[in-house]
Amino acid sequence: MTDREISIQLTPAQIDEVVRGASGEQGISSLLRGLSDEGALASKYRALSESPRLSRSLLLGLLVLACFPPDGSSLAVSDIAERLGMSPSTTHRYMTTLLAVGLLEQEPRTRRYRVPVRS
Repeated sequence: MTDREISIQLTPAQIDEVVRGASGEQGISSLLRGLSDEGALASKYRALSESPRLSRSLLLGLLVLACFPPDGSSLAVSDIAERLGMSPSTTHRYMTTLLAVGLLEQEPRTRRYRVPVRS
């Protein structure tokens, strides 16, 4: 056996799939998978947000990111706010923060947001 390095490169969609499937029915992966069912989303978020060991702000920021479709299409602040049941101003603050750190990008013409495509 030799000490050769092996490197595996994953696309953002593949990384997303691994992260979402990593923890079974517990934790943030389960919460993110539940985004299509808004009732389940609310109850899972409530359960996780009650823990004094977890950051509610971080959970909400992750939920904002998880709302974006894996195909790279863009969404408006109002789309995300409606989906998560948050106020547009709070949603905008989260999205502006994510934009500032490079986790979102904004289309100048439409002012809609999307997750940057990593190459």
